[in-house]
Amino acid sequence: MSKAKSEKVSRDLDTPTDLPPAAVEKISTSLNTLLADAFALYVKTKNFHWHVSGRHFRDYHLMLDQQSEAIFATTDQLAERVRKLGGNTLRSIGQIGKLQTIQDNNESYVPPREMLRELMEDNKHMAAAMRKAHKLADDHEDSGTAGLLETFIDETERRTWFLFEASRQEGANEA
Repeated sequence: MSKAKSEKVSRDLDTPTDLPPAAVEKISTSLNTLLADAFALYVKTKNFHWHVSGRHFRDYHLMLDQQSEAIFATTDQLAERVRKLGGNTLRSIGQIGKLQTIQDNNESYVPPREMLRELMEDNKHMAAAMRKAHKLADDHEDSGTAGLLETFIDETERRTWFLFEASRQEGANEA
């Protein structure tokens, strides 16, 4: 059993760790926010995948499907990292709604370029949040979390780049 774990963690889920309880709490909170945002971004990306239209339909549809799969693939790893540290992870859609910082898009129609630009900004937001979580992990010498986030930051930057390139105006360098 770990040292003086937070009262919020059931004794049955008290995973051993050498990290101080305050570090576990801070890192878990940060990772749970990233996890909520990953679910929110996954659903938004799938929404746009399902509702994209226009002359680039096939390319956008396939790209958004690939991106949503990549985003969803991060969720289990983020949640399991929280548990490895001895923290509690998300338990419900309601909790995701409370923690997410990625805004939903419930519009009945969004033009394809606006979809791509919005997802690009959301991915940039995710990368910035991951960098903050990485710094927190570094500050507490949590190399496991830092290493996981390094991979996710790179993947998020790749999605941002693809969304940027796909959303550029024809014949222009600006977005």
